[in-house]
Amino acid sequence: MQELKRQRQLPNMEKLGLLTATILLTYAIGQFLTFPRQEVTLQLPGLYLVFQFNTPTIITLIVAGMTASGAVWLFRDHPGLGRRNTMEHWLLPALVALVIGLPLFQTKLQPLWWIGFFLGSALLILVLVAEYIVIDPEDTRQPLAVASLTIVAYALFLVLAIVLRYSGYRLFLLLPFLTLGGGLVCLRSLRLRFPDKNPIIPAGVITLVLSQITAALNYWPTSPVSFSLALLGPAYCLSCLIGNILEDQPAQRAVVEPLFLLVIIWGTAIIMA
Repeated sequence: MQELKRQRQLPNMEKLGLLTATILLTYAIGQFLTFPRQEVTLQLPGLYLVFQFNTPTIITLIVAGMTASGAVWLFRDHPGLGRRNTMEHWLLPALVALVIGLPLFQTKLQPLWWIGFFLGSALLILVLVAEYIVIDPEDTRQPLAVASLTIVAYALFLVLAIVLRYSGYRLFLLLPFLTLGGGLVCLRSLRLRFPDKNPIIPAGVITLVLSQITAALNYWPTSPVSFSLALLGPAYCLSCLIGNILEDQPAQRAVVEPLFLLVIIWGTAIIMA
């Protein structure tokens, strides 16, 4: 009976539905809202920065915050959570909400917009349910939930990189979004693989590497997809390498798999350049 109870542990459907509906309704209403453009300036030695906040940016940031707080509200019902911090569980849902909003505000209200809208809602529900399941390490569905979240995390990073590159953001905006986003995705994937470890330092190293690659690729004449694959390769392969090392795999085996994957991903990026 205890095993069956663990297997059937799911989030409160009313809370899940209310949270998802609120987020998506905000995005739908946001298509008809217009806020005055706001500018924040920053004067640095030899550099003058201007940050512009328009309606899509403001609504996307608001929804990402709503998703994070709503996820905490949802996950607190889990009997296995106790007094543990929920931060690692709401990071990915917040990133989903952020990535959903970026392309929605760049697409007019047409069939393609509605397809993205419903696919985004399905993805958000999937992530929230999977994050709820992985809270309990003894849940029999945890391996499937972990695999789903890992795939979604790197797919989100890929989409985020494509959208930001396509939008033509300058490097001082592109760099923090992609490096922090990639670092958080790698940190979450490592935590999912090793829930008893705290791989903050390895994730920080990956973030530093991504910042250098992002800066180097920014001025190359590459397509958004090629640019994004070039970033996805080291992000995924470095986290895979770190995971293999943490599992105490033999050196040759630990290196061969991520290196092989890196060659494939970068080869695809070169072909699509």
